[in-house]
Amino acid sequence: MSAVMQSASQPTEAVRNAVTLRTMTPENLDAVMAIEQTAYSHPWSRGNFQDSLNPLFEAQCLWLGDELLGYFLAMHGVEEMHLLNITVAPARQCQGWAHMMLDALCLISRQMGAQTLWLEVRQSNARALQVYERYGFVRVGLRKDYYPADRQQREHAVVMSLKL
Repeated sequence: MSAVMQSASQPTEAVRNAVTLRTMTPENLDAVMAIEQTAYSHPWSRGNFQDSLNPLFEAQCLWLGDELLGYFLAMHGVEEMHLLNITVAPARQCQGWAHMMLDALCLISRQMGAQTLWLEVRQSNARALQVYERYGFVRVGLRKDYYPADRQQREHAVVMSLKL
């Protein structure tokens, strides 16, 4: 266990201050895919990430030195931002990194003139729903059969929004 960690779950202030948020690049995709494939039963493809590395999207990686802690991708809209993917490395979950990335995304969104941040989350993803609700997102709808699920099934998505 690292000496800079206060506990198994909470990084010290020094560690929090040492992280950097940097634009996702093609060179980051191996590290991004390693996290994506371990974090999800139905991960995004490398092509999904490659297609998002353009000016229509906000693609950011959260780094602690050379360790990728997490990343997010969002799509710009008229007076809104749509969060498409936010992921924390499984070994680094429950340490506040998602909250930090949401803070960054809200700041970026406001700077771009967005008034609302939107997202969809699997109905079964109780931990993510809890993170978003604690952050201030509200449930505004349900997209039926939105996500792929096991055995040719589909899963509903909860639509959430946050006023910026």
